[in-house]
Order: sequence, then C-alpha cells, then structure tokens
Amino acid sequence: AEHQHVRYNPLRDDWVLVSAHRVKRPWQGQLEKPPPEDVPRWDPKNPLCPGATRANGEVNPNYEGTFVFPNDFPALQPDAPEPDDSDHPLFRAAPARGVCKVMCFHPWSDLTLPLMSLPEIRAVIDSWAELATELGASYPWVQIFENKGAMMGCSNPHPHCQVWASSFLPNEACLEDRTQRQHLSQHGVPMLLEYAEQEACRKERLVVENADWLVVVPYWATWPYQTLLLPRRHVCRLQDLSDSEKDSLASIMQRLLIKYDNLFEVSFPYSMGWHGAPTGPCLEEDCRHWQLHAHYYPPLLRSATVRKFMVGYEMLAQAQRDLTPEQAAERLRSLPEVHYK
Repeated sequence: AEHQHVRYNPLRDDWVLVSAHRVKRPWQGQLEKPPPEDVPRWDPKNPLCPGATRANGEVNPNYEGTFVFPNDFPALQPDAPEPDDSDHPLFRAAPARGVCKVMCFHPWSDLTLPLMSLPEIRAVIDSWAELATELGASYPWVQIFENKGAMMGCSNPHPHCQVWASSFLPNEACLEDRTQRQHLSQHGVPMLLEYAEQEACRKERLVVENADWLVVVPYWATWPYQTLLLPRRHVCRLQDLSDSEKDSLASIMQRLLIKYDNLFEVSFPYSMGWHGAPTGPCLEEDCRHWQLHAHYYPPLLRSATVRKFMVGYEMLAQAQRDLTPEQAAERLRSLPEVHYK
C-alpha cells in the first residue's frame, strides 16, 4: 500500500506500475467541470429523444422503452471496398466491414442507468442479448460499449450505448482470446472463472456480489476505480445467460453504478463494454476458454473535478496507477447503495 511495485495482468499479458504514494502529492493540474444536472427530460432538438429528427432526416418513433437504430455516422459499413494490395510488408491493409448501431436505454434524457428501475435495466440487458444474437449470427465480433459523460467523449447526455459488429477480431479481442486459451491449456480451467473464485474467497478487492455475479477492482487495474463484472458460473456469451441471471445482473449493475455516483456525488463518467466469446464462424468452434465479463473504466481519481490522464509514461512505457486496487475497492465497497439524489 505504501511502496511502488508492478503487477501482472494475465488477461492482457502486460504489467501495471502501482505507485500508491503518489496520490498524496498536491494537485495543480487540469480541473474538470462537473457534468450538468439540468438536462431536460425531453428536448425536440436532441436527436436521441422520442419524436426527434436525426441528422439524416429520419424521425424517431415515440418509443417508451429501449430504442435501437443504425448509427447515422458509422465507423464500419457492410459494403466497404477491398483495400489495394500492398507492395511492401510494412504497409499492409486488410478489409474492414461491419455495422454500427445506437441503443437508447430510456426515453428520458435525464435518467442514467443507476437511476433507472430494475425492470428498465433488465430491458437494456435483454436488448443487449438480442443484438449480440442478431449481429453475432454473421459477424465474428460484436462490441457493446457505453461511453458515459462528456469526459469520456460522449457527445449526447441521453442515456445510450453503441454496438459495433465487425468482420474481424479487434486487438483487445485477439489478445484476450490468446491469453484465455493459453490459461485453459495450461491450467485446465477458464482464467476468469478461476479468478472470480479466488476473488470471492479473498474479498479484499470485492465491491459487490450476489448469487450469480461479483464485481471486483481487478488486482491488475489500471484506471483508479476500474472494475470487472464477472459471472460465477462458466458462461461464454451474453446471450447464454438465463432469465434469473439477467435479473441478478440488472441488480448488481444498479448497485455498482449507484456506488460510482455516490463516490464523488456526481453522475460518474466511464467507458464500459462487454467481452465474450467470438461469434459468427466461431459459433461452431470450441470457445470454452472464454468467460463472459464486462470492463468498467472510469477516469476520476481524487474528486469530481480531478481525473487520471493516460499520458507520458503510460503512453510511452506502461500503465501506472496512483492508489492500490485494494484501496479503491475498500472505498467503493463502503459506499451506500442508496443513490445520493
């Protein structure tokens, strides 16, 4: 807790430098503006609101639950042409095709997931699973992710996420596929299933748990209050969850996100996303090495206005954090589970 050391991340096959004493240094860097709390519930000019007109001229339906539509500015398109052949191995390109969708969680712009009811969160989970099944029928990777807050690059406060399906396995997916496959081969048990069992027993990095799920600040966490959401049983994909597991997932997500908001009494910014076994042609392959999990990467370090920047040493050498995962977990664990609002 007091002396710097490095910790190994078996999921990414890399290391993080832990320098807990640095959190005591005075802060004279950039101060962020807390997110606005006066977001209107409905704004006809907001393209994600029910009945609003989007940039492409389409009018949203007056939806009352979740709402999924094609991203009007997609990073991936299904009919992109093949790149030209390379004349040198240092200048390679490969095809990249896919689809990008946006999913609104709720018709109200002033609600976030921790302020939604359990049935409303469960509806979000059901939509996630449906999209994973639909897009995963043909695409090898379906990335569900939420950027929450302007600090994380979110350009619209309306509660929503994105779903990108790609014709290729992205870098993080390839890396986790390799490390999990190696662990199963060497140890005979899926890495993250074994890890969840270990953390459930040790409890020092445990944040919240229930019968089906647990949330920990991982031993190798990079971001200050980073968490890892893990199922207790071996499950490869989001669409493989049972109804009861989806109910308990809604509950544990709500508990975690309330704690996040309560930490600095602010709508807590983060980027999160689901990782599970590849789909498409991989649905017929042996993917027992995979374990479903969700990553939460929040940037706030000391307060609602002081964030962790990944620059300098982090960009040029390796990841570094300013408080131990155990300290972060203890602080999150001790927070109330009733929202400060």
